[in-house]
Amino acid sequence: MRIVFMGTPVFAVPVLSELVGQGHEVAAVYTRAPTRSGRGMAETPSPVHALASRLGLPVLHPASLKGEDAAAAFRSHEADLAVVVAYGLRLPQAILDAPRLGCVNLHGSILPRWRGAAPIQRAVMAGDAETGVAVMRMEAGLDTGPVGMEERLRLTPDMTAGDLHDRLAPIGADLMGRAVGALERGTLQFRAQPDEGVTYARKIEKAEARIDWSRPAPEVLRHLMGLSPFPGAFFEADLGHGPERVKVLRARLAHGSGTPGTALDDALTVACGAGAVALTTLQRAGKAPLSAAELLRGRPVPSGTRLG
Repeated sequence: MRIVFMGTPVFAVPVLSELVGQGHEVAAVYTRAPTRSGRGMAETPSPVHALASRLGLPVLHPASLKGEDAAAAFRSHEADLAVVVAYGLRLPQAILDAPRLGCVNLHGSILPRWRGAAPIQRAVMAGDAETGVAVMRMEAGLDTGPVGMEERLRLTPDMTAGDLHDRLAPIGADLMGRAVGALERGTLQFRAQPDEGVTYARKIEKAEARIDWSRPAPEVLRHLMGLSPFPGAFFEADLGHGPERVKVLRARLAHGSGTPGTALDDALTVACGAGAVALTTLQRAGKAPLSAAELLRGRPVPSGTRLG
């Protein structure tokens, strides 16, 4: 089929690769514009942009899809289908109506749970036992369209959002490949989402990243794991050069109790509102991740230290 692909982050890369590998004709790739970063403010293309360039595919990054000019440009691709994976812009109705078979989206949850921007992180933060990926036909509402296929995955207590992302990405690519094939054969059936069980995965805000030690240890742990590796839940401590932020990338439940936010030993076991967590992998600003033992080597955080 002739496809327009719309996606931006690493999560979308395996899907584009799968579609090209299956022999579909990708008429255009829509992605977010390159960002500028680093000392020289060099432009960095999105992961999807980088793959599309390697594959020799035409890349577009309009600032908006609103208006007749954007709709006309989209229609000019004469696509059978648009495949959307974490693109980053809402699609107006004129865009949704343009492809012959409409627009399908790969979403990182089992709908209607966790509609919205951050389904993977919210599933971990909520302590869900199960999540997955779904292929849905897009409509004007936020992730409200009917579902054609889904694949489920059990979560484990030691799974971070990054771990879950990496598990779901290839599953999603395979699922979308099968869904597109079924669409091409005319055999894919879509079913309306149930009205019950709707939840919204709001965007992760920076203000959420500071650890609230007053919460029970299981909630603190889910918060830490759900924000790992990005943006990373953090505390503040003096590691020898004044207060600094330290991200927690992995942790586990531990025995102990005390004033919330207080180190219970010399190995970064920290008291919570009820129970405690042992911090096992951490990251100082601008540094590589370290185990707790590595971080504490020469930078002790003795028992009784209060973490902010």
